[in-house]
Amino acid sequence: MSPYDRGMPPRSPLPPRHGLDAAWLCTAERDRPGVPQPTWPSMAAWLHHRLAERVHVAEFLAGGRFVYQNGAPVTAADPYLPTTFVWFHRDLADEPVVPGPLHLVYRDERIVVIDKPPFLSSIPRGRHVVQSVVVRLRAQLGLPELSPLHRLDRVTSGLLVLATERRWRGDYQTLFQRGEVTKVYRALAPLRANLRLPVTVRNHLRTRPGQWQGEVVPGAPVNAESVIELEGAHENTGRYRLTPRTGRTHQLRLHMLGLGIPIIDDPLYPVLQDVDVHDFRRPLQLLASELAFTDPIDGGQRRFASVRRLPVTAEVAGAR
Repeated sequence: MSPYDRGMPPRSPLPPRHGLDAAWLCTAERDRPGVPQPTWPSMAAWLHHRLAERVHVAEFLAGGRFVYQNGAPVTAADPYLPTTFVWFHRDLADEPVVPGPLHLVYRDERIVVIDKPPFLSSIPRGRHVVQSVVVRLRAQLGLPELSPLHRLDRVTSGLLVLATERRWRGDYQTLFQRGEVTKVYRALAPLRANLRLPVTVRNHLRTRPGQWQGEVVPGAPVNAESVIELEGAHENTGRYRLTPRTGRTHQLRLHMLGLGIPIIDDPLYPVLQDVDVHDFRRPLQLLASELAFTDPIDGGQRRFASVRRLPVTAEVAGAR
């Protein structure tokens, strides 16, 4: 079985750039049974077909930015070759710098725990590539395989655990998938006089492709559970302790909304707000404040706490 059949490329001949691995493509396999083989006059024609809508192919070819597995550049005159990998680095758009430090809470051979500011994406995605935890930290710590073990929304602040290398990822990620990691969040939200707390919210949440907001599905089997407690109050604002027992997308934000106490400065709930993605002035008042688990490798007890406190404040006043 070839690498093409397995969908697994060989090792990249290009080093990471800005903490990102090179992208790759592979031409069709020679004599693949039952699959008609396209014919192309050149590798350049094939690259135009695959990438013309996303990449200036002629400029990349002229600059030697497409390379074969042996590191040699692809040229405009090269004949088409089946079962051939081509590697390249995409151009990255300019991104406003997300303000606020990435606090390094803990680091050992296997994991890194950081305390992220609001508005910083955990992974490179869409318009947030260089301005993401993964890309920043891969370069800062010299860890090209660094990857997060769980989700943390871009607008949420607080603790995020990452694996230093691929070989450690499975053992730790299993803890999160099985719900064996204790997570505690804190949030600021309105007070509601007739709401009796603590309360356990249990329902079915789902998200739809192409929609920003999640939703509750009445009558469907429970797939989301959170414990909501009130820790203190000041005037009309409560300070809440939120303990999710599952990890659905936007779970805490939807559960607080369902109780009639939406989290302060939430750009999605209860109403989708027209806020510029690079407006950093009003952070969501939700903080991933505590994490605890038993280390799957050495059995040690791991407990981490955020250095941030509520209210979460804009790191740079008026930053845009």
